Amino acid sequence: MTVAEMRELCSLILELKGRLGSNISDKELDRVNETLRKGLRNGLPAHNEHGLCSAIMTLRTAYAFAEMVDPDHDILLAIALYPLYAGGSLPLAEIRKEWGEDVAGLLEGISNVSKFGNRNSAHNQENFRGLMLALAHDIRVIIIMIVHNLVVMRAINHHPDEDWVRNVAFEANCLYAQLAHRLGLYKIKGELEDLSLKYTNREIYTQIAHKLNETKRSRDAYIKSFIGPLKDNLEKAGLKFEIKGRTKSISSIWNKMKKQKVDLPGIYDLFAIRVIIDTPEEKEKSDCWLAYSILADMYTANPARMRDWISIPKSNGYESLHATVLGPESKWVEVQFRTERMDLVAEKGLAAHWRYKGGKGASTDQWMNNIRDILETAEAGPMQLMKNIQADAFGEEVYAFTPKGDLFKMSAGATALDFAFHIHTNVGAHCTGAIVNGAHKKLTYKIQNGDTVEILTSTNQTPRQEWLNIVTTSKARNKIKQSLNEEKQRLADLGKESLMRRAKNRKVEIDEGVLMKLIKKQGYKFALEFFAEMGADRIDAGKFLNTYVDFTTSDSETEPEKISAEEYQIIRKEGSTKDDVLVIGEQSINGLSYKFAKCCNPIYGDEVFGFISSDGAVKIHKCNCPNAAHIRERYPYRIIRADWSGKTGQMLSAYIRVIGNDDIGIVANISSIIAKEPNTNLRNISIDSHDGIFQGYLVIGITDQRQLTSLIKKIKTVSGVREVTRM
Repeated sequence: MTVAEMRELCSLILELKGRLGSNISDKELDRVNETLRKGLRNGLPAHNEHGLCSAIMTLRTAYAFAEMVDPDHDILLAIALYPLYAGGSLPLAEIRKEWGEDVAGLLEGISNVSKFGNRNSAHNQENFRGLMLALAHDIRVIIIMIVHNLVVMRAINHHPDEDWVRNVAFEANCLYAQLAHRLGLYKIKGELEDLSLKYTNREIYTQIAHKLNETKRSRDAYIKSFIGPLKDNLEKAGLKFEIKGRTKSISSIWNKMKKQKVDLPGIYDLFAIRVIIDTPEEKEKSDCWLAYSILADMYTANPARMRDWISIPKSNGYESLHATVLGPESKWVEVQFRTERMDLVAEKGLAAHWRYKGGKGASTDQWMNNIRDILETAEAGPMQLMKNIQADAFGEEVYAFTPKGDLFKMSAGATALDFAFHIHTNVGAHCTGAIVNGAHKKLTYKIQNGDTVEILTSTNQTPRQEWLNIVTTSKARNKIKQSLNEEKQRLADLGKESLMRRAKNRKVEIDEGVLMKLIKKQGYKFALEFFAEMGADRIDAGKFLNTYVDFTTSDSETEPEKISAEEYQIIRKEGSTKDDVLVIGEQSINGLSYKFAKCCNPIYGDEVFGFISSDGAVKIHKCNCPNAAHIRERYPYRIIRADWSGKTGQMLSAYIRVIGNDDIGIVANISSIIAKEPNTNLRNISIDSHDGIFQGYLVIGITDQRQLTSLIKKIKTVSGVREVTRM
């Protein structure tokens, strides 16, 4: 430690003793001094890594806190002991024993916040403020950090490490000045902003400072001329008061110049006058309005600039009456009226002035909501009360860094998988794990305050159903569900396509109503889930098609008792049986209720057999029906003989497929042949053409199989026709 530093240290000790008064006894100061000496003897470095004297910075912080905030006993002890605690020469257990639990708690809070002091906070202002609060828990710790930052800012003018100075300045402006603003610590806030501008844009700062200095004499003279008449009139009204005149801070002027796009002479409200009235609390409002009325009689007020925070105080407890009037020389002057009590609250920040010009709804401001009520009922000093105010609003949030230093806020209990989805949906969807503070962690790891989290991903990874039991945030849950539904829909499309393709090959006509009924019978509430299982090959499409055929042929939800065909109660048609085209049963039973199966569409002359449904009706299938083998294997006891009676005349539908060259007129020629055929009509035709080849599907009404065979032969003779087959 240099001679100059020793002199400043001695001077600071004397000044601090004078400032503290009875808050810390000489005996306690001697104990702190001895502890500091002991730490230095044990190897505690006299200067920090940036060359600043630790002891001087500590005493400056303590003095600034006592002067600008409050000479609180435990806070000043914590400030004085922190270098020893941080340096490892003063264990926390010894602090608790010698100085008490409260001092130890403050030191822990300062330590928790300090270690994140250079983590890209300038670019993560709101989240970093939240992290500070979550780690500190005690409002006094936040105020200590603000004051310490001010002391550092004062000490680094022309420091050789310009990059470090610039980072400290950004942090001061974006973090500590904003917190000071919300706490109502305006002197600290203004100085931090001015110093930040000085270190980040020294040219602009110097220009404005020089211009203000050049006009200081005329400005002071103007303020004096404005105050004089106002003072006389206020005294005539019997008011006891103090008047202060000031010029806006350099940073505030610069912000206005940028916002209004004008030079310094264009800033019309450079002047601000504060009238502080000494009056009992019950007369505060009336005396402030009286003072305002006197001002309004003297000068023209701008109603658009009128701010009444006396009738309805701000939510932070700020009370003041602001008016802007057109003073001498047509210059605008802002005048603020407040009482001594109001001024103390506003100047010292003890009302937690957390929203004044600071925007609404900022999450890091929520913890200050109840301070005013606590202060109004205070019997002890305000800092004594504040030590019990916890940052409960942030008890349900955690803050974690990415490897690049970006800071994210999440709800307490959030897992590594939540963090991945918070970064980006694609990162979450392909997440396989995380590296937290250098150690590999599973997806289920719960994020802790201050963690540095690197997400591991793989292109082969996709969201899984069990992930819904891992995540806790609604964003992650919704994204996982969305991804699972998209995958389920993809599998369902594959499954349904597979079923329909097999049904087409086997010429099984799928009835959607019957299909949905069977799917529900299989235990699936939604068809999407069923087809997704089929698409994932957990349900065999071929086997299910057999089940569908069984279901449609049995037309019953329960398997009937296995009895022979002769024992079935066969339903007979009412009325005459002379026109029956079928003879059914071994004993040539006629007059029965029957229908032709749609899977093979038999017509007169085809070899057929009957299948007895459980309802007693007989379904007629071709012997070479695609489903015949399956029916004979599963239900041989329900098959009954069926023969054509020899009576024709009923027109049935036959299905044929025609393949040929896609020549002009070929379809017309085929249609002409069918139209000329007696007792035949074309019921439906669909044509598909590709690469010069056409494929047509025809439904023809025809009376018997021989006529159909003859028609197919005639169609084959059409020029360009390659193949004609019955389906």
